[in-house]
Amino acid sequence: MVQENGVPVGMKHYPAEFKADAVALYRSRPGATIRSVAGDLGVNTEKLRNWIRAADGRRPGSHSTQTVAPRAGGDDVQTELAAARKRIRELEEERDILRKAARYFAGETRW
Repeated sequence: MVQENGVPVGMKHYPAEFKADAVALYRSRPGATIRSVAGDLGVNTEKLRNWIRAADGRRPGSHSTQTVAPRAGGDDVQTELAAARKRIRELEEERDILRKAARYFAGETRW
């Protein structure tokens, strides 16, 4: 491949913050696949997979999601409220990540 400034032409460089946000987005969606998140962000599936592995300390296959365990003898309303608050935090995090990604790609395409 022809190189330009030491970087092969056609290869994109993503900032560390974007990579971290992409990994966080993947982890915040319990049922999401790497392919679907990569498609949403417009990055290569293998790139996202490698970023996830790097964030996990090179341990492939570990998908860390935190679940809210209902308290034994706890009130159902309190449990439901805690689950709703957790979901709101996840959605707000996803929104923030997508906003950052949109700003990044808008800068790349000079909109």
